[in-house]
Amino acid sequence: IYADPAKRLELYFRPKDPYCHPVCANRFPTSTMLLRVRRRTKKKQQLDTEEQVQPEVQFEMEILGIVTTVYKFQGMSDFQYLAMHSGPDGKQTSMYDKVLMLKPEKEEFFNRDLPLYIPPPIFSRLDTPIDYFYRPDIQHREGYNNPQVSGENLIGLSRARRPHNAIFVNFDDEEIPTKPLDAAVQNWKKVCTNPVDKKVEEELRKLFEVRPVWSRNAVKANISVHPDKLKLLLPYLAYYMLTGPWRSLWVRFGYDPRKHPEAKIYQVLDFRIRCGMKYGYAATDMPVKAKRSTYNYSLPITVKKQGSHTVSVHDLKQGLGTAGTSGARKSPSSRYKLKESIYIFREGALPPYRQMFYQLCDLNVESLQKIIHRNDGTESECTERDGWCLAKTSDDLRDSMSLMIKQIIRSTRPALFSNTTSSEDGKEQLAYESGEDEDDEEEEEEDFKPSDGSENEMETEILDYV
Repeated sequence: IYADPAKRLELYFRPKDPYCHPVCANRFPTSTMLLRVRRRTKKKQQLDTEEQVQPEVQFEMEILGIVTTVYKFQGMSDFQYLAMHSGPDGKQTSMYDKVLMLKPEKEEFFNRDLPLYIPPPIFSRLDTPIDYFYRPDIQHREGYNNPQVSGENLIGLSRARRPHNAIFVNFDDEEIPTKPLDAAVQNWKKVCTNPVDKKVEEELRKLFEVRPVWSRNAVKANISVHPDKLKLLLPYLAYYMLTGPWRSLWVRFGYDPRKHPEAKIYQVLDFRIRCGMKYGYAATDMPVKAKRSTYNYSLPITVKKQGSHTVSVHDLKQGLGTAGTSGARKSPSSRYKLKESIYIFREGALPPYRQMFYQLCDLNVESLQKIIHRNDGTESECTERDGWCLAKTSDDLRDSMSLMIKQIIRSTRPALFSNTTSSEDGKEQLAYESGEDEDDEEEEEEDFKPSDGSENEMETEILDYV
């Protein structure tokens, strides 16, 4: 716990009880001293039996060192839930010997009839009392009527999504938008108040002129723009495809990829690195990290989350530090840029994550491009699954990419493949690993440190614009 400043120290009143709920202590810096105090008592000789002689007491003190960190238990103990059963006569019976398996048991242990015992799935997320500050009822003017609430809005998100006014298009929609919504124009004009923002707008316009379809990660790798501003700029210049071969991509207004066979090179490929023990390596042997792992998850009560930098409208207008002191350490031209590996696949290089979304034109391998362009000039129909490509083109691409990745892993960790034969390489069908998704909540700090890219664009980017 001491090694990680974000952790809280847990105290269990019953350490051997797995159902014991701990109390947590917060970490504080301090500058106090650790003392060793010795009390020495020396008895005096008693000369007269009638007089009581007080012993001589001496104290010796020694400074052992300086304490720099202290943990204070400031929260409430919360509820404690015992594995007990209440009988009809009100008698409480312990169930610890019935529900805890302390040693390997036989089948009879699991077939016993026991009272139903369901512990709570989670305790209180907070251990300190807080004030809710309830708002008073709003006084409306005369004649005001509350808007009608539809059934699908009765159970909603914990907080309302910020409106970014993006236009969503499904593959089956007949028409495509030719201009942005008025609200999207107003939102961008409101924050586009300095030369840096206007330069970014022109750079993105040029990107869409060169290539009418882009993923958000590809945009981030080509221009330096703050994520909050990019959320306002993209709906101003493009619409978002929800389904079909261009799903999760931003398309320039007025361009319909379903009518242009040459747009097949912009289609998206959902690629997931395959692994399995029977193929010589497991997920834990992969030199590629997952976007999010359940093994690293901590309960909210055990983690003291750091406060994030709040982004205001004033910050957006001022460029969010691109010309201020916080951005002085890194030039604005590359401060928010991601690495090219987040959207480009190259032979001999591993993807940064186990699940990636590539556009076909960003697969920079000659053999893969031959698979994509097998039907050049003979495209007849654009389908929702394969777009302008031949059927099962995506499957062929995944198979080829998986073999390339296995060769890379074989070269870096030959011990994993010591028991496999080379004749299996040509016809392997590896099992898919489940894709890891990561929430697309951007953690904005004063010193912005962009990662190599982490959002699952197909599933979570939509939430930013709903």
